[in-house]
Amino acid sequence: MASSHFLISAPSSNSGKTTLTLGLLRALKKRNLTVQPFKCGPDYIDPIHHTQAAGHQSINLDTFMSSDSHVEEIYAKYSGIADAAVTEGVMGLFDGADKMQGSSAAIAEVLGISVILVVDARSMAYSAAPLLYGFKNFYPGINVAGVIFNFVNTASHYRFLQDACADVGVEALGYLPKNNDLAIPSRHLGLHISGETNYEKVIENVAAAVSQTVDLDRLLAITKRDQPISRFRSTSSKSSQQLKIAVAHDEAFTFLYQQNIDVLSEFGEIARFSPVNDHTLPETDFLYLPGGYPELFAKELSANKTMRESVGEYCRNGGLTYAECGGLMYLGKTLTNNQGNAFDMVGALDCNTSMLHSKMTLGYRVGNWDGLEFRGHEFHYSGFTNNELAEAKAKITNAKGIETETKLYRKYNTFASYMHVYWGDNRGFLEKLLELVT
Repeated sequence: MASSHFLISAPSSNSGKTTLTLGLLRALKKRNLTVQPFKCGPDYIDPIHHTQAAGHQSINLDTFMSSDSHVEEIYAKYSGIADAAVTEGVMGLFDGADKMQGSSAAIAEVLGISVILVVDARSMAYSAAPLLYGFKNFYPGINVAGVIFNFVNTASHYRFLQDACADVGVEALGYLPKNNDLAIPSRHLGLHISGETNYEKVIENVAAAVSQTVDLDRLLAITKRDQPISRFRSTSSKSSQQLKIAVAHDEAFTFLYQQNIDVLSEFGEIARFSPVNDHTLPETDFLYLPGGYPELFAKELSANKTMRESVGEYCRNGGLTYAECGGLMYLGKTLTNNQGNAFDMVGALDCNTSMLHSKMTLGYRVGNWDGLEFRGHEFHYSGFTNNELAEAKAKITNAKGIETETKLYRKYNTFASYMHVYWGDNRGFLEKLLELVT
């Protein structure tokens, strides 16, 4: 079955990739097409928006945290029945963990899919020509097939941009006008799902604009493939353990990779629960507390005393737990929010965390735990105000191999870190944890 495959990227961040991607996903869905979204890199928030816009679960693709073959496998798995597979890039097209490593361009090359550039044209006309020429010719391993311009003032402005495209040999596919109704505040992209923004309304507005000023028929035509990217070969297999697995998943704990959950399901039955709304922890052999925004729901988490006591008792009795970032904060003694208010948390870990005087910590991470390598990333603003946690025997470095302040902590059978681990490709980290289940 012929289908369209393309990756939306840009010369730099803040060019409007996410807003345009959301509009394209919804506009194509309104054509009764099956649309499969993907996101380059370790982002958690954009896939939530993608899923809402397309009606299908968005999937992360990352060639730093996982192998090229893994990226090919999951892309083939999820795009196989789609009429259009739309991948949103990360940062600028060639920006990776180390030069191009893990970049959107690297993923486009691995998958053999065309790149559609989004160019911020607010202060640009024919000067788009050398910019596009550079991106088209810099790296022969990818195909920059077309461009959509953002923040275009008028139709006459767009004609200057079309001239630039014609002289470079990159197809002009349309534009989006500058319009406040088409914007999601940048502070809410990649940071948190904001109650201040009506995402559904924004998605609908962008989809309507895209349908008017972007040539969707041409976009689909120039990115159509008659052959699948690759054949999906299932590698999943049920473990003999068949454990009871509890996964925190609610408005406070949203940072979940679908591939991590898929691998977890091979080891048993998953029960999702809400530390905010449920009364007690479900019966479990393994508790997974992923990241999220506990600081935004600190009052509610603290007020749910029966859940805090249930989780604390489980951890103190030696129950196997992995808590990352927001999950670590929840298991600490107190959490201080941005307003300076401290709230009691579970108290299973000897630490206190705070959002005050925070600084962003961001980057890929490579861990080595008794000879076992595991990969992931770190992204948080919170920090410790008190940390008496014991460290597990693990060394964690950044993408360039430089050791970081990030640690893997252990108390009883509770493990915690600010690192978000991706075990969708390499199960070693998860298997090493699950060996402790007796």
